[in-house]
Amino acid sequence: MRVSIIVPTYNERENLEELFSRIDNALRNYNYEIIIIDDNSPDRTWEKAQELSSKYPVKVIRRVNERGLSSAVIRGFREASGEIFVVMDADLQHPPEVLPELLKRIEEGADIVIASRYVKGGKVENWPFYRKLISKGAIVIGRVALPKIRDIKDPVSGFFALRREVVEGVKLNPVGFKILMEILIKGNYSKVVEVPFTFGTRLAGKSKLRGKTMINYLRHLYRLMKWEGEIDRLVKFSVVGLSGVLVNEFFLWLFVHLGLSKEIAVIPSTELSIINNFIWNDLWTFKDVRKGKLWERLLKFHMAALTGAIVQFVIYWVLVFLGLHYLLANLIGIGFSFIVRYIVNRHVTWG
Repeated sequence: MRVSIIVPTYNERENLEELFSRIDNALRNYNYEIIIIDDNSPDRTWEKAQELSSKYPVKVIRRVNERGLSSAVIRGFREASGEIFVVMDADLQHPPEVLPELLKRIEEGADIVIASRYVKGGKVENWPFYRKLISKGAIVIGRVALPKIRDIKDPVSGFFALRREVVEGVKLNPVGFKILMEILIKGNYSKVVEVPFTFGTRLAGKSKLRGKTMINYLRHLYRLMKWEGEIDRLVKFSVVGLSGVLVNEFFLWLFVHLGLSKEIAVIPSTELSIINNFIWNDLWTFKDVRKGKLWERLLKFHMAALTGAIVQFVIYWVLVFLGLHYLLANLIGIGFSFIVRYIVNRHVTWG
């Protein structure tokens, strides 16, 4: 099978000769092409790539009026002639020696193979603590926000291989750098494999991580959540939660007027509000992802409610201890409780 190596570039001139040489050594037994998509680099990366095309199977696309890594990858998909696509950076932090392992896993039946920093055997070299924290934090947020990728350890990797059919006919419109996440949400595939690799030290050029990159990542997540229906689901969960408040208040009033003490009346009124919320969430919010037995979901829903209550009380007590007004502390606790309950229910009760 023909392999298309798609490499977006911007000011990577100094890395190209070593990159092409190492790709060629790694893929001696493969029919391959390298597609360079360069955003009109000031250091004339595109010109150097064109020079090297006399020695290596390189196709150069110079984009003058477009910018962005993800859009460059999409352009590479359109230009590629191979049955297998590989996406990698030109900065040599993605070692070409890993390419045979990625292709081997494709040949064994995987649709997408991710070179992962975070599976056993993978690692990152010479990153400061804050870079590791940002990377891990972004992955956790993504896996929580998008249940479809929750089992993937490195859904934001920039080094991966896939079959052409995974993206053929798929409308991709990512924001920022993380095109793999878009493919994992929208692509046509059934099997994903992660293989470990060591994310190396950049040999030349500058890192493109900026504050705007992180903002774009959050924008991208929001768009994918909306596309997946997770934003609508969150809104429905909120509406159901408000209905539970009304149910709780009504039955608390009713039981007190029927003669129960206020201390006792809160127990059945709370339970009835939990049952109300469960019924509406089961029939409406999460109806498309229901699995298992009804009583099991109901039990898990109670556990989620208990977890949320514990979080609310702990945050309330801590903030009050720190001197915050008790009503504001309670509102903050309720907010965190809502987030926790939604996450637990989305990933456990209706996971």
